[in-house]
Formats: sequence, structure tokens, C-alpha cells
Amino acid sequence: MRRLLGPARMHIASLGVNKVGFLLSLVLGGLLLLLIPAFQPTARQLDLPQPRPQIKTSSSTSLSDSAGDTERPTGLNISSQGLNATIETEPFDDDHYKESEKELSTHEGQGHILPGPGPRDLLELKDIFIAVKTTRKYHKSRLELLIQTWISRAKEQTYLFSDGEDKELKMRTGANIINTNCSAAHTRQALCCKMSVEYDKFIESQKKWFCHVDDDNYVILPSLLQLLSSYHHSQDVYLGRPSLDHPIEAAERVKSNGMVSVKFWFATGGAGFCISRGLALKMSPWASLGNFISTAEKIRLPDDCTIGYIIEALLEVALIHTPLFHSHLENLQKLPTDTVLDQVTLSYGGYENRRNVVSILGGFSLVEDPTRFKTVHCLLYPDTDWCPKTKPHNGN
Repeated sequence: MRRLLGPARMHIASLGVNKVGFLLSLVLGGLLLLLIPAFQPTARQLDLPQPRPQIKTSSSTSLSDSAGDTERPTGLNISSQGLNATIETEPFDDDHYKESEKELSTHEGQGHILPGPGPRDLLELKDIFIAVKTTRKYHKSRLELLIQTWISRAKEQTYLFSDGEDKELKMRTGANIINTNCSAAHTRQALCCKMSVEYDKFIESQKKWFCHVDDDNYVILPSLLQLLSSYHHSQDVYLGRPSLDHPIEAAERVKSNGMVSVKFWFATGGAGFCISRGLALKMSPWASLGNFISTAEKIRLPDDCTIGYIIEALLEVALIHTPLFHSHLENLQKLPTDTVLDQVTLSYGGYENRRNVVSILGGFSLVEDPTRFKTVHCLLYPDTDWCPKTKPHNGN
């Protein structure tokens, strides 16, 4: 037994040494695995995934009218060459800004908003919804003159909102006459009723711009296109001419049966005004499906004032004052003759002041053309078949 103990003891000792060596080899192996990446070259930055630069879309592409769509970014010029993409800011178009500034001026010292260097609309007449407010008793004396003149150049884009049917006039002229079923009285409620129908019809039309005029306005279509093309229909744009030299102050009814004073500018409907589709859609809670009438009752003011109330007081979008719209309330004879054809809308005096018309000479005398609308039309469209080809009269 004692002889066996010596070799056994040596065997056990050798097993212990082997175990320690095995453990040491495991530790060294683990250290080597940890140290291997430190001896490898650093991975190049270019091997990592790189973000793709966004390519600029053409500014002439129309932005969607849908409320859920996001407008494409503008003002960036991106040149992509592999991973070396450079982003440059487009230079400010100072010449275009100055031209826009010439078109829009202040009204009685008040400020105005000029279009920025953003996208512009490439407009055609088919993009504009022109609403003409009228009444049955003026179909003969006023509407027929408009249909003969400027409406003949924009028949499909112009809608006549009246308070009665006139199938004979519709068949004879092909005009878009819409019976609003509103009262024929010239009251605040009747006017707001017609404006409510105008608004809803515009929204249905999917057109880019809503322009309202009265039945004593001549619309100079080329000037209208030029003015609206300075903006984009997705922007918040409210264009017109105030009839006052200060904001109107109204008493706004609140739910607690109290009254709150509110001030805002509004564009007079007698001269006409235009609203972009983007802004018109935002007006929907207070203007669509009869809500316009209830909104007007809160301030107890006419239709054009209610438009200004919704846009300026509720939506906090400022009216863009422009001198290019004209009503019969102005002294139209003071309008410089050489600027008449550059305006957007013209008007003429009523029974109380028949002489209040623009001073412009043409192929018709004042007796033949007391409103001067035919004269203006023939200067704009001399190819019209009923325009005289003789020398102009002296205006008497």
C-alpha cells in the first residue's frame, strides 16, 4: 500500500498542474479575442450608410389642396453627386419683389402684405371661380351688359348668383345662373344668404381661387390673372380694397349672452375681393353649409363684413390691401386714364350719380356707353365683332 501511495500522489499532482494550465489557457484566449479588434484598422466613415439628400421639386408643381397633405419644401437647390451632396440657398429674387411691390400699395396710409419669395401659381382662367352677386330685377339692366362684355371671355368660370329663375336668359346667353332661393330684398340676411351659397359652390368646384364681384363690376381678366399669379392658392391670401380708412369695430355676441368688441379690416364687396383656396378651406367651420349665416348673426353685419370677420378676427389672417379693385363709391373720374386697363375691377355710378364713370375714350360716346364698360372691353378685345372700327368719339 505504501508503495502505491507515492505514484498515486504524483499522478494527482500532475492532474492539478494540467487543470491550472487549462484554466490559464482559457483566460489567455479570452484576452486575445478582446484585443484582436484593437489591432484592426478603423472602419472608414464612407462604409457607413449615408442619408440620401432630398431632391428639390419644381416650384411650378401645384401643391395639393388636401388638408392632410404636406407641402414640399422650397427654397433649396440640392446638387447630388454620390455622397458629396451640397445644399445651397436660392438667391432672393429682388426684381420680382419690387414688381410685386408696385402692384400692391397702401390704402389711406395703412400697411399691406407683399408676397414673399415662395412658390407662384401658373394660373389659367379655368383655375378661378368668379361669383357675381345679383338680383332678379337687375338681370336686364345689369347682367346683360356683363354677359355681353367681360363674362363672354370667361363664361365657364363665371357664376351668377341671383334670387330667381331666368331660364330665358340662361338659354339665350349660356350663362351659369344659380338660383340661391334667397330673398330678393337688399337686406343683411339676404346678402349673407347669397354669400353662403357662393362659398359652398366654390368649395365644390375644386378651383384654386374664389373671387366675388357685384353686378356693376367689370373684371379685367388679364389683370386679375397677373395679380393672383403673384401668390399661391395654398397660401392664406385675402385680397381686396377696404371702403373705410380704418378697421371696422363690431360687437361680437358670446355664449354667455354678453358682447365683446372686435376690430378687423374687410374688403368691400362692391369693389370685389379674392380668397385663396387654402384660406377658404380654413373658413369652413364658420362659413360652410349655412354656418356663414349664423356667423353673420353674431356680429349683425353684411356679407362682406362677415368675410373680413372670419378671416381677420377669427383666423387672424390680414387683408392684403390693393388699389386695383374699384366700386361706385369712389370718384372713378379721378382714376388716371392711362391706368384704367391695368386695374382688376371697375364700376360705374348709380342713379344718384350717373356721371361717376372712368374717364376713357373709345369707339362709343357717353350716350351710347354710359358705363364705359363697352369702351373698356373694345380697348381690351378689339377683335370683338360688335366693337366699332371707326375713330373714337370725343366722349360727349
